[in-house]
Amino acid sequence: MSTDIMSIKDKFDNITLCVFDMAGTTVNEDNLVYKTVQDAINQVLADAGKLDKQVDLDICLVFGAGKEKRQAINDILNQLDMPDIEVEQLTNTAFAVFKTSLATAYTKDTLAAFEGILTLIDKLKVSNRKVVLNTGYDAKTANKILDILGWSAGREIDALITADDVTNGRPAPDMIMLAMDKFGIEDSKKVLKAGDSGIDIEEGKNTDCGLCIGVLTGAQTKVQLEKYSPDVVLDKLTDLAELI
Repeated sequence: MSTDIMSIKDKFDNITLCVFDMAGTTVNEDNLVYKTVQDAINQVLADAGKLDKQVDLDICLVFGAGKEKRQAINDILNQLDMPDIEVEQLTNTAFAVFKTSLATAYTKDTLAAFEGILTLIDKLKVSNRKVVLNTGYDAKTANKILDILGWSAGREIDALITADDVTNGRPAPDMIMLAMDKFGIEDSKKVLKAGDSGIDIEEGKNTDCGLCIGVLTGAQTKVQLEKYSPDVVLDKLTDLAELI
């Protein structure tokens, strides 16, 4: 058992609810969602005559990772110096393009569960822990992903919570608090939040979760994640299986 894993063993033993992000954490889609965000933004920038403002994938990952996707687009656009452009209007246009593109982007050929994820989830459930997926996706997209994987709430996972289910998306604690309410968990110290972006860690900290974990299988690097002071950064979520 690695030193990093050992450092969270005592806290993990107290956990009864695990809230895992989807894309980049439990689901491998090779950052397709952020590539789609990038393409949508660059399309509307080009249409607005702003070819000099084209964004690269790194900017999309730094400023958009883990967020509700309209908010992600808005935050990325606000990093650009465009005093003559109405950012809110551009955001709405880019978000519409993004939703249309993403509807066809996810297929059985473009995403899959990370190796060992279902085994981890099964071990967690056998140890009397609930497993919830939460996401900055809307419900339609998140449920399409589950369909492609062949998963459903109440079977492979205990629940799915999306940005559509709450008033405030990440980094607000709303989604995790809703998960706690679903399973009658009053003490946030019994909750583990894991994700591949800094905003996942912020979400967990804003909920005062007992464990906030970053993973390196998705959007951001260890240096980027450690800026948010997680309890630990793991190579992959399935490393948690060592603790069960």
